[in-house]
Parts: sequence; structure tokens; C-alpha cells
Amino acid sequence: MKMKFRFLGGADTVGKMGMTMENGDETYLVEYGMAPTKPPEYPLMAPRIKHAFLTHSHLDHCGMIPAVCGRDRCELFSTPLTAEVGEIMMHDSLKIAKAENYPLPYTTGDIERTMKAVVPFTFGDTIELNGFDTKLHSAGHVPGATMFEFIGDTSTVYTGDIHTVRTRLVDAARPVDCENLFIEGTYGGRLHPDRKQVEADFVEKVKEVVDRGGTALIPSFAVGRTQEIMIILKDLGFDMWVDGMGRSVTRLYSEYPEYLLNAKDLKAAKRKFNEVRTANMRREARRADVIVTTGGMLDGGPALNYIRSLKDDPANAILLVGYQAEDTNGRMLMDTGLLKLDDEPVKINCELQKFDFSAHADHKQLVDFVKACDPTNVVIMHSETREMFLDDLADYNVILPSLDEPFELDV
Repeated sequence: MKMKFRFLGGADTVGKMGMTMENGDETYLVEYGMAPTKPPEYPLMAPRIKHAFLTHSHLDHCGMIPAVCGRDRCELFSTPLTAEVGEIMMHDSLKIAKAENYPLPYTTGDIERTMKAVVPFTFGDTIELNGFDTKLHSAGHVPGATMFEFIGDTSTVYTGDIHTVRTRLVDAARPVDCENLFIEGTYGGRLHPDRKQVEADFVEKVKEVVDRGGTALIPSFAVGRTQEIMIILKDLGFDMWVDGMGRSVTRLYSEYPEYLLNAKDLKAAKRKFNEVRTANMRREARRADVIVTTGGMLDGGPALNYIRSLKDDPANAILLVGYQAEDTNGRMLMDTGLLKLDDEPVKINCELQKFDFSAHADHKQLVDFVKACDPTNVVIMHSETREMFLDDLADYNVILPSLDEPFELDV
């Protein structure tokens, strides 16, 4: 049978993902996210749907799901961990919209209706839905992240965000034989350094900062990165604190050990870090050896409060461990050495260093993954450098979809 696909967002950009699949009179939604810019950017409006699929709980994939599921009361298929972490992210996006006086994209009632509509299933499970089966496979990216395999006359795999290297938190995504492969291309044309070497260099830098009497401030994404950094540092024996939304996500991860590479490692890391729960504890944490805190791009979260007290001592260090998008505070800091505090650019005089802990596969890893899946058609999405793949994938029918331009595939 033929199915029509249309991207509502995230075709030739990173973020605000959204794609519809039309099978006769039935329309399905795969992801529906937002770009957490200032103000946020949203995908095109989704049509009426009955069934939605969510790969994972980062805002650029889940952030606008309540606008559809709250409106249409549709079923939402995801792993239970993705749904619960996604609920935290959705409420936080509303909180930010209210604080920044942005138009609210949905209501708390929409979030509640979304969570009631969740149909949880997990890796290896298969459900039958209107003429085709849907099977889940681990995507590697963060705990609970999934690839969807849609099985009709042929097999179609939608990866979402994937990582093909084992990290401290999750195992690697494994290839799935298919006819059609929808795959992210975030790191088209770029390679990651060796993961083990990055970890070793990072640990040595933290030790160096503490040994010279400084504090290592590590701004981290709440979903995945905070927990990975905690595991990497858990055996150092320093006075270490964790702050921000990452604490709530860590607790949820602990409740779903089946999605972790090693639940004991996270449990041990949680014991080694003090959790900031009050203003007094935050003041105490400022004198710590290591602080792991949101936000990862320095656009909000407790990180900015810590920077105010740490920025003028060269013994201290800000160690960035996540992607710094254009027009974010973190990117400005990397490019200029300045950071906006209270809307004013301020010179940061402590050490600054960035480490590549990406949860995405790089160019070569993505090419190798495609070849191992051995599809006929490769649809590259979630990328601003998709053309970089064309030479390496010359043996495949590569489709570079455009926003709001439907195309058909046999499925």
C-alpha cells in the first residue's frame, strides 16, 4: 500500500519536529515539538488525528504534543518513561511561556488529557493499527527513546534521534532491516571525537579545577546529560551537588531501570551527589567542588545564578557538555566570552571549556547505520546539512523532504 508523508517541521532544520502519515482516510502524527528559542518556534498546525507516536522527551520532539492530543483526544504511543519525562518538559514549557509572557501554546488541561491518552509500550512490543503493525526498537539517544518500525507490505523505520555508540546511560541503537528509512542527520558532515577520550579529558579537567581551589560548574540538559555526567564523576570523591530539573528526571530514570544500561551506576551516582532543594542549600552549593545544573544552553535554570558568584574567579571553570544552539546564551559565551545576566552582557573571567558529549550519531555513524539497515529509500530529516550525505549514500534513493510538501512511499 502507499502512504503519504508530510513534514510539519524539522525537515531541513534541527528541532520542532513533526510529520504526518496518511493511510487512506486515517492520518497519524509522528512527533510534534518546538524550538525552545526566544520566542519559541512551532511546527505547522497539525490536522485532526486519532493516533500519535512520540520517540522521546526532548522539547524539540515532544513540546507541542499537548496542542494536538489535548485538542483531538488522540491516542499517544510511547514508552512509559518517555511519557512521564515528557510531562515534566511540557509543564516546564508552559511555565517558561508564562514567565516570558509568550502566548500559551496549550493549557494544563491539554497536558492532562495527553497523559490520559498515553498507550505505553516498550522495546520489542508490537501493536496492530489499521492495516499495519508498529514495533518499537531502542534508539540509544536517551533512556526510553525509541525508533518506530511500521510494518505493512514492507517495513518503514522512523529513527527519531539516535546514537549508535554505547554511553554510560544507554546502549547503542541497532540497525533494523527495512525498505524505507527515515533517519535524522543532525551531524551531517561532522564527526565526534572518541567518546572514551572525551570522558577521560573531562574528568582530568574537573580534577584540575578542584585541585587549584576552584569550582567546576557543569551546565547540563535535564534529560539524559545530567545523569550521564553524574555517572562519569561519581567516583571522584569531591563535594558534588546537582540542581535543577535534572533531579526530577533522575528520579524517574531510577523508577524505570529497564531503560538504563546500568541502573546500579545511576543509583550510586545519585548517592554521591547532594540535591539542591532549598535556597539555603543553593548558597551552600556555591562553595562546592562540582555543580551539575540546568540549563544546558545557559538560557535559564539555576546555572545563571551560580555563574553570578563564580564568574570573576579564574580558579573556577564553566565546563559545557552540550550543544550550544545559535542565538543562545551558551553560544554567545563561546563566541564572545560574554554572557547575558539580567539582560546585560557581562564578561566571564573564569575558565571556559566545551566537551563533546553528543547523544546523536555523527556523520560516519549515520552512514554506517543506513548501510546496515540496507533500505531502498532513505529520507534524511532533522538536519541543516543533509546534502553532505549524498555522496556517501549514492547507492540509495535519498529523499530530502521539504516543509509541507507531501511525498508517497510504498509501505
